[in-house]
Amino acid sequence: MSKESIIAFSQAHAEPLWLQELRLSAFDQLDQLDLPAIERVKFHRWNLGDGRICENEASGVVPDFTALGSNPKLVQVGTNTVLEQLPAELAQQGVVFTDFETAFELIPDVMERHFAKAVALNEDKLAAYHYAYFNSAAVLYVPDAVEIDQPIESYFYQDRSSAVPFNKHVLIIAGKHSRFQYLERFESIGEGSEKTSANISVQVIAQEGAQVKFAAIDRLGENLTTYISRRGHLGRDASIDWALGIMNEGNVIADFDSDLIGEGSHANLKVIGVSSGRQVQGIDTRVTNFGCNTVGHILQHGVILERGTLTFNGIGHIVKGAKGADAQQESRVLMLSDSARSDANPILLIDENEVTAGHAASIGQVDPEDMYYLMSRGLDQETAERLVIRGFLGAVITEIPVKEVRDEMIAVIDEKLNKR
Repeated sequence: MSKESIIAFSQAHAEPLWLQELRLSAFDQLDQLDLPAIERVKFHRWNLGDGRICENEASGVVPDFTALGSNPKLVQVGTNTVLEQLPAELAQQGVVFTDFETAFELIPDVMERHFAKAVALNEDKLAAYHYAYFNSAAVLYVPDAVEIDQPIESYFYQDRSSAVPFNKHVLIIAGKHSRFQYLERFESIGEGSEKTSANISVQVIAQEGAQVKFAAIDRLGENLTTYISRRGHLGRDASIDWALGIMNEGNVIADFDSDLIGEGSHANLKVIGVSSGRQVQGIDTRVTNFGCNTVGHILQHGVILERGTLTFNGIGHIVKGAKGADAQQESRVLMLSDSARSDANPILLIDENEVTAGHAASIGQVDPEDMYYLMSRGLDQETAERLVIRGFLGAVITEIPVKEVRDEMIAVIDEKLNKR
């Protein structure tokens, strides 16, 4: 870990001076910062970064582009961008969907104004590590009042044969009163089992009146130890609807936060997680109500197979001054093995009067009455159990904007169930 390697990387990519200085400031604070607090998850000895900032060579792993449609798309394999697809009419409206270097050329002022707006570099050790060492990035910028009906899709692939850290930064900027759907995939592909780490930060800046529907499927391999942060920063009357499918194979800690800064802003977070094998996944989902009349709802459903571990921490925080705020959360987990381990921890922090807040949490096995009903209709036990699980996770699956991706998520769930 050295300043020289950071400076060399920054200069090689023609980063502006302000970004280089931000990287160095993050590096300087690393030793003074603590790891993030993920309740009831023992991750402090995990390898979450070795202090290298480097790039992948051109990979022999090439995704199948013949299956991709004509809607806006960005595909990156490791640190390399292999496809950009943006319809001409969107480009003419000022939409930008590209890698960092190109974005700095097209919208430098926008980048400087919004970069690091959602997550402070000194928030914790993993945030500072990310800003110092992220080695690839993507930007989506939708200008004021632009409405896009087609789903915008990003594909971020990690090459299993590469030991290069998978440190990805994604910045999404929704202009005032813009509206769009965004679908994101993180996936390990190719042959090999090189052990490495991932530190991923996805930041969504929703300005006044913006409406964002954000869906994601995470399918990173067992060779990765991963920290992933998704953070929303919402202005007045802005909304983000999150639908997140956490389907990884390796150990993961995740932090999904929405900061309701502007009055009347709204965040609705729906998260599903599936843990299997000896995998450990710890997921913090937080909504912080800063503005008056803000609404933050959390729904988390998880399934645990074999000897997997899954922890849901749902955190609703209404700060002083956020009158009229609403914070609700629900966390439920199905355990399909006697060896599985789970926690569902509802946490409410209320610092204001004249607000509404509530929570629910449960951990259990498949309802025998549901199984009896389905099997009495002629279904075998395996098919009946599969249908119950699909229904249990359906609240998130139905929020995915592309049918093919909904089918893909169901297929991933079935694949995990078949491994038992």
